[in-house]
Amino acid sequence: MQENYLAKWLNNELSEEELSEFKKSDTYTSYVRISEASTKIKAPEFNVDQAYIAFKDNHIEITSKVVPLRPYKQFLRIAAVIAIMLGGSYFYLNSLDKSFKTGLAERTEVTLPDNSEIALNAESQISFSEKNWDDERAVQLDGEAFFKVAKGKKFTVSTTSGIIAVLGTQFNVENRDGFFEVSCYEGLVSVTHNGKEKKLPAGSSFVVINGEVQNTEKPKDKQPSWIVNESSFASVPLKYVLNEFERQYDIEVRTENVDTNQLFTGTFSNTDLKIALESISTPSQINYKLGEDNVLFYAENTP
Repeated sequence: MQENYLAKWLNNELSEEELSEFKKSDTYTSYVRISEASTKIKAPEFNVDQAYIAFKDNHIEITSKVVPLRPYKQFLRIAAVIAIMLGGSYFYLNSLDKSFKTGLAERTEVTLPDNSEIALNAESQISFSEKNWDDERAVQLDGEAFFKVAKGKKFTVSTTSGIIAVLGTQFNVENRDGFFEVSCYEGLVSVTHNGKEKKLPAGSSFVVINGEVQNTEKPKDKQPSWIVNESSFASVPLKYVLNEFERQYDIEVRTENVDTNQLFTGTFSNTDLKIALESISTPSQINYKLGEDNVLFYAENTP
C-alpha cells in the first residue's frame, strides 16, 4: 500500500480501487475510529500563528543570516493540529473501556448499564464507556447489531457510515464495507448520513449501497431475520449475500464466471449449510461445489 494513502484518505482523494485496498490494511479501523473521535472533541482555543511566534522568539536566537523556510512554518501548523486531534482522540478512545467482539459464525448478546440489550451478529464489534454511561449513552459499532434500547436520555450508535440516535426503541444497524442499513422496528430512529438526517418510524429502513441511497421495502417482521437464524435480502447485489454467507458459516467463498452485481432477493438459513447453498444458487441460476472449508459458485456454462 502506498505511503500517501492516509493523507489522500483524509482529503477524500482516494480512488475506489485505492480506497478498497486501504480498507484491507490493519490500520484502517484505527484511523477511522480516530477520525470519528476527533469530530466529537472540542479542541481548546489555539492560535497557531501566535504559538509559532512565541516559539520562535523564545527558542531561536538569530546569530546569522538565514533564509525563511515557509514549508517549515506550514509543517508546524499541521503538526499542532494533528497533535491536538490525536491527543484528544487518544483520551476519547481510551474512555471506551468496554468492548465485545464476535468472530466468523459467532453471535453474542450484551446488556448495557441501563439494561438496554444488544444482539451482536457474526464478525461484529461494539465499544462503549461504562464509567461515563450515565452521562452519555453512546456505542461504537463495526458490523451488525440489533438494539433494544431502554427509555431514557439520548442513545447514539456511531458507525463509519453514519450516526443513529434514539430515545427508546428497537432497531437494527448493519455497517459493512460498501453496505449500510438501518431498520426501525419500534419507536422512532434518526439516521445521519453524509450530513443529512432522516427520520425512520417503525416499519421503515434506510439503505446505502456503494454510496447510493436505495429505495427499500418495509420490514415485514418485528425483528431482523438473523435473530431467528436466517439472512434475508431484498434486491441486494449478490456479492453482499455471499459475504454474509461467509460470515455465518466461516467458509471461504469463491466465484467463477458469476455476475456478483446481479440483484438477489431471498433468504438463506444460518444453521443448515446445504439448504443455504440451495437457497442462494437456485434463484441466482448458478451452481456450486462444496469443499472442506470453501465453496465455489460458478455459472452453468463454466467449462
